[in-house]
Amino acid sequence: MTQNHLHLPLWTLIAPTFTLCLLGLQWSGFELTGWYYWLLALGLVFSVMAAVHHAEIIAYGIGEPFGTLVLALAVTVIEVSLIVSIMLAAESGATVLARDTVFATVMIILNLIIGLSFLLGGARFREQSFILSGTRTALTTLAAIIVLTLILPNFTTSVSGPRYSDSQLSFVAIVSLVLYLLFVFIQAVRHRDYFHSSPISQETEQQPVVPIKTLIISGIFLLLSLVGVVLSAKLLSPEVKDMVKAIGAPEALVGIIIAAIVLTPEGYASLRAAANNQLQTSLNLALGSALATIGLTIPVVAVVAIAMDMTLVLGLDNKSIVLLILSLFIASLSMSTGRVTVMQGAVHLVLFLTYLFMTIVP
Repeated sequence: MTQNHLHLPLWTLIAPTFTLCLLGLQWSGFELTGWYYWLLALGLVFSVMAAVHHAEIIAYGIGEPFGTLVLALAVTVIEVSLIVSIMLAAESGATVLARDTVFATVMIILNLIIGLSFLLGGARFREQSFILSGTRTALTTLAAIIVLTLILPNFTTSVSGPRYSDSQLSFVAIVSLVLYLLFVFIQAVRHRDYFHSSPISQETEQQPVVPIKTLIISGIFLLLSLVGVVLSAKLLSPEVKDMVKAIGAPEALVGIIIAAIVLTPEGYASLRAAANNQLQTSLNLALGSALATIGLTIPVVAVVAIAMDMTLVLGLDNKSIVLLILSLFIASLSMSTGRVTVMQGAVHLVLFLTYLFMTIVP
């Protein structure tokens, strides 16, 4: 996290306040029309960005490994609130929403964000390098969680359909959580040098102290942002599904929309780091976000599904499995030498465009 993340831009304070004021109009007797939902959607997007910004400041201030967990928990609350809200409001498609969102998260990070980072960095600096040990650790953990949650359900026989029984779902949820927490321990404590392009002692000396006042303000507005996100997601969830149906797109597009909203702040930070010739930081942000949103979202959604007796379909169809395996394979190849150019970025972007096109035109 860099110094320019330490200040509090005015918009990070205005966004959650604006969203909560809009939500308050529900109880004012004011007639809610189309413009209201568009403004609320805008408030939702900026509240997500504000929440992640405040979580980053808190994470920086309290240090590792607890800082990483605060940021991951904030992102998870946002994603889970969006998923569960639409699951509860949906008459159809709710059983596969978590799967579609997790799959979209993986494809956006592995192909769009990383692809754009390689392309942007390669265009500006011809070639960029990163530490292999840290990237391999992240990719290994990510591949294990992805296969356990999205592919293995297709081959179990305890229940019909590409889904887990409650006991299997509980086991996979626990394993995913353990793998993520172990990764956080490796990244933040045990092998921190795997994920830092410069010596840790040098980075520590350069890090300014976050004022207590800034931490308190960020803590308050993080809570306000999360409340605004959860409540507005619940109100907007029927509108999102209606919009997707109106344009004749498959319901899987809802998952892409959710993932895109959640990943916008981290994606922007990742691209900015690559443009500043800090590819290691860019990959830490991208792969860390993927592990957090999957390793924490699946366990929480599993608990909700079991507690509320919801059917949760996790297994992907054959086309999606091919794209997912290809993405993991290409990622492992493109990052196998520790050096990348625009060529690797172009390949990742082609995979993302293929995924997006095949989702809309299955």
